Amino acid sequence: MGLLSGQSPVPAGFDQCMVSQIGGALLGAIRNGQQAGGAENDLAAQCLLFLQVPPDSLQVGGGSTGPDPADGGQPAGPAQPGSGNYVPAETIMVTYPSTSYPTAPGGTSGFFTTAQNADITLSAFGFNDTGGSLKFNRPSGLTSDGTRLVMTDVFNNRVLIWNTSPTHANQAPDLVLGQPNFTTNVPGTGRHQMNWPMSASTDGTRLVVTDTNNDRILIWTDFPTSNAEPADIVLSGGVNAQPAKNNIQWPWGVWTDGNRLAVASTGSGSVLIWNSFPTYDGQPADLLLTGSGALGTPRQITSDGNSLMVGDHNAATGGQSDPGTFFWTSFPSADNQPYDFFVVDPLGEKMSAPWLRGDFTDDGRLVMMGDTLHIWDDTPQSASDRPALSNNGQGKAGGYDFRWGDYSTVVVVGNRVYITSNGSTLIVYDSIPTTATQQPDFVLGASGLYVDGNMENFVMSNPVPASNGTSLFASSDFDDKLFVWKNLPDSSASTPDVVYHFCWFRDDDAERRNQCEGNFSPWDNTLHGDTFALAGRDRLMIWTELPTEGNLPAYDFEGGVGSVSFDELTGVAMDDDYFYVADKRANLVYVWAGIPDGTHEPVATLSASQPTRLSSDGTWLAVNSTMGHGTQLYRVDQIATSGAPSSVGGSGTFNLPEGTTVDNGHLFVADTGNSQLLVWRNVSDAIAGRSADAILGASGASDTLPEISRNQMFWPAAASFDGNYLWVGERKFSGRLVRFSPG
Repeated sequence: MGLLSGQSPVPAGFDQCMVSQIGGALLGAIRNGQQAGGAENDLAAQCLLFLQVPPDSLQVGGGSTGPDPADGGQPAGPAQPGSGNYVPAETIMVTYPSTSYPTAPGGTSGFFTTAQNADITLSAFGFNDTGGSLKFNRPSGLTSDGTRLVMTDVFNNRVLIWNTSPTHANQAPDLVLGQPNFTTNVPGTGRHQMNWPMSASTDGTRLVVTDTNNDRILIWTDFPTSNAEPADIVLSGGVNAQPAKNNIQWPWGVWTDGNRLAVASTGSGSVLIWNSFPTYDGQPADLLLTGSGALGTPRQITSDGNSLMVGDHNAATGGQSDPGTFFWTSFPSADNQPYDFFVVDPLGEKMSAPWLRGDFTDDGRLVMMGDTLHIWDDTPQSASDRPALSNNGQGKAGGYDFRWGDYSTVVVVGNRVYITSNGSTLIVYDSIPTTATQQPDFVLGASGLYVDGNMENFVMSNPVPASNGTSLFASSDFDDKLFVWKNLPDSSASTPDVVYHFCWFRDDDAERRNQCEGNFSPWDNTLHGDTFALAGRDRLMIWTELPTEGNLPAYDFEGGVGSVSFDELTGVAMDDDYFYVADKRANLVYVWAGIPDGTHEPVATLSASQPTRLSSDGTWLAVNSTMGHGTQLYRVDQIATSGAPSSVGGSGTFNLPEGTTVDNGHLFVADTGNSQLLVWRNVSDAIAGRSADAILGASGASDTLPEISRNQMFWPAAASFDGNYLWVGERKFSGRLVRFSPG
């Protein structure tokens, strides 16, 4: 096909569609004549058709309005052209990655043991494997001395250094800190190691890094020249959440000019300032800022030495908690010096506008990343000072979508602008932007400017697994996707066979470019027999045939089922008798006899305090409550008669558990905040208050430090046990999907 080989003009969106299907490397090889297109021609034809006709007429993209309760609630099935069911804003795109992986043999026996190793990891290149020097996992912390470029690679527990800031997409870094080479990513506590480094700052001689999960600041007094070079000075002392000059807890942001040092102690809601550069380990700060109690969880720091800006995720201003940025128009010189003003993102178009972090140009302009890229001609002097230029972010009117997230940072080196994205890419402008629609010039970490580096490598966020012993499913509320392995993978980094996109982007319409099509972020899933279901926000999708071939859901309820209205769905489960849906905001769990179809009402409604994920093995129903730090366990045979639940956990026992799983009488609790998965052989033992029979992700009950190593975990949030293998998804500040085998 001429389009695939590049011999014919390529319509808008074609390359992006093909990259999502076969990857940028293979597309490039075909374009360069290094490989002939075979089966890829069929995918190219699908992409071409997909871009020209309503998506629901294709297998590559389909739509379903789901059953209409007013019409009796019968399954609508896949919408067909001319059927009257086509709703452009409610579509599902399905892609089929080229994949090959060994299948797990099953047949395991025995039980789990504390601190045992995991077998494989998905949503990662492997254990202790970064994928290489130009594969990033949430890059952040950009800083420069005007020549070098320094970037923290947060999830890979390393800092990457280019001795000369990159000028093209394939320019590899020259140096790595925190690791002995560019391949490994294991965390550690030595002076040459790191655990989740978020930020860096340099004056050209000194280098400072926030070693966030180790509650410390690493300082090199002379700029490092070798891999894994140990830090010269360590500032630490994170003991509690109380602000203090010797208390550094979960530090995110850092800034130095070589004379002064400022650190955001996120866990203690404060900013610490050293008036002169530290000279010894543990040296306490000279100044303490709390914003008169307004600093909540300060994240990032921006300064030119004359002013100070602190981005905060939970700023306590105006009687509520909001993300935003505190400005001191003169650099603080006294304890608790009041801030001058507070601003939210200048565009503020997200439901929760982000905080700002940035850098100054050589001529004094301020460049900041928020919801998009903003440039002020001078340092703002009040909250009403608007930027001179803001990129039309989120893809609006031709602007560039920077995929803002917790890790978004920006630094200016000469006239070149470097920006980290939540898509694990480093985006580069060769000159400081002068228009709102100016596109970047190149990118590192992905095959193209408009490619999400995470999705290109199938690195998920918040994976929630479900396995029946034959196939594996993993949904993600952050990615708005469902990943499907038709067979149970037996090797790390196995690529899924099918990916359902519930939010996808198009390039064929300038007004809709990069605006999400569809609206579904699945929070929980469930699998029983041939039935699979997803629930999230106010939407419930149910497949009566497992979604292993790209088939669409038989039922797609939005807003409610029958007389039941949905508000915030956070849990779904089913067994031989019942189908359960948790609505967190309503504080209720609805129970239907069989699959809900809009024709019958729930047989029971359970009161539950902010219920989250659900699980049932036919004997027990587990109703997890993250904010309640525990779970309620109901006997399934007593649900219809309003049997009272039994409690497991509670405040002081678990720390913000995201999910509880019951399977064949076993109980698994994802104790998220403690980075542990607790395992009981018998549910009754947990109810009786007996200790867990095994603790995964820790060497003991007191080992709660989050790590991405093989026998540790980082915020486990959801688990699925299929009788042979236990699959555990990590949340938010990790993203791995790890497998454990009993015995």
